[in-house]
Amino acid sequence: MIPESRGSLYTHIENTVATIEFGHPASNSFPSELLVRLEKAFDELSNDESAHVIILKSEGDRAFCAGASFDELITIDNLKEGKKFFSGFANVINAMRTCKKPIIGRIQGKTVGGGVGLAAACDYCLASESASIKLSELTIGIGPFVIEPAVSRKIGLAAFEALAWDASQWKNAYWAKEKGLYSRVFETVAELDKEVQMFAERLAKYNPKAIQQMKETLWKGTDHWSELLIKRAEISGELVLSEFTKKALEKFKK
Repeated sequence: MIPESRGSLYTHIENTVATIEFGHPASNSFPSELLVRLEKAFDELSNDESAHVIILKSEGDRAFCAGASFDELITIDNLKEGKKFFSGFANVINAMRTCKKPIIGRIQGKTVGGGVGLAAACDYCLASESASIKLSELTIGIGPFVIEPAVSRKIGLAAFEALAWDASQWKNAYWAKEKGLYSRVFETVAELDKEVQMFAERLAKYNPKAIQQMKETLWKGTDHWSELLIKRAEISGELVLSEFTKKALEKFKK
């Protein structure tokens, strides 16, 4: 576990079902250190034969993920730092993409920016009614460049455009389900948790070799993401240094 101020991440395996749970006091947002830990967790579970399926969840019953840590964005003052920070999201998405195990997203609350990217990189997402989504990047002068391939792959380019251009508006969980980001939506978190566990246990009983082949089949044509997402990280890393973004982030200084 890492200190609470920088977030937390727990991994455990029970009856071949692995669970990764991340958390951060600022609406489960991601500083770079937590992104590195999450990438490592996926890589380790990918090669752990005692895990057949992975559940990705966040702490609490409110926000699933607020995306990038604004506290850290504010401190970036050169291109190298900017590229490194956004590469954190690129590396996590690529780790999820290449993970040999299916990843089930448990989306219990609002999800913004990079959090939408994480949901899209899951192989199957279950959500609560409160799991609204928003891509707010343009409002602070950057853009959802790193996560675009994952989100567009899942919901299509037209739906991605609806999110990216209308950067100040939330889309509700049923909109996200209609577009394919979520497979099912539940009225309560209790119902969500019950179904996530049941679904994971069912999936974990299937032939691991068939599961791995299915995952490779479904992610066919994404090998170039290893380079593409890092290039996208450089775009965001440069934009975060712009005068527009610096002024926008000033509002979030504590």
